[in-house]
Amino acid sequence: MEDNRKLVEEQIIESYKREEEMMILVFAQWCVNNGLDPHALYLQAYPQQEGNEALRHALTLTVSAEEAGDISDDTVLGVLSLFGNDDLAQIVTEAIAQRGSKGPVGD
Repeated sequence: MEDNRKLVEEQIIESYKREEEMMILVFAQWCVNNGLDPHALYLQAYPQQEGNEALRHALTLTVSAEEAGDISDDTVLGVLSLFGNDDLAQIVTEAIAQRGSKGPVGD
């Protein structure tokens, strides 16, 4: 019975890690799509995590904005919120506001 409980706990942990990796990938791809540096934004939220391996891995999986599907601002903020990533969500919100204050592209 103890072995079964331990196995379930390990599966839950692995599932959470995969979902967290997906959250980081969504964030990184959203940054690429919007011409932002994911590493720089991440460090604004978490300066103590300079060598974050999950972010480094996610950056290897991103594609150009032209190849990627659209990721809305609401989607990235929702995903960050699901994981309680409030500090990063605040930085993303500030980046969205700065982008919005510049006016339409081509002005």
